[in-house]
Amino acid sequence: MSKKAGKVHSAQQKNNTEETVTLLSDLVSDDILAKLKNAKSELTTAEQKKKELEKEKRIKERKEREKNKSFEELLKEYGDQGTKY
Repeated sequence: MSKKAGKVHSAQQKNNTEETVTLLSDLVSDDILAKLKNAKSELTTAEQKKKELEKEKRIKERKEREKNKSFEELLKEYGDQGTKY
C-alpha cells in the first residue's frame, strides 16, 4: 500500500512543479523577458568575439615561434623535404 501512495504523491509533485513553472513565467513581465534575451544575445556575441581573439592570438604566437626557430630546429622539423635547385 505504501508504494502506491508514494507513486501518487510523486505524480502530484510533478503537477505542482509544472504549475509553479508556469506561474513563475507569468510573474516575469515581457519587458524583463526581452531584457534577459537581449543580455543573453550580448553574452553569446561577446563569447564568440573572445574565442575569435584567442584563436587569432594562438595563430600569431605559432607564426612568431616559427619565425624565431633556429636553422637546426627547422632542419629537424622539415629535413631534406625541400626542392633541390
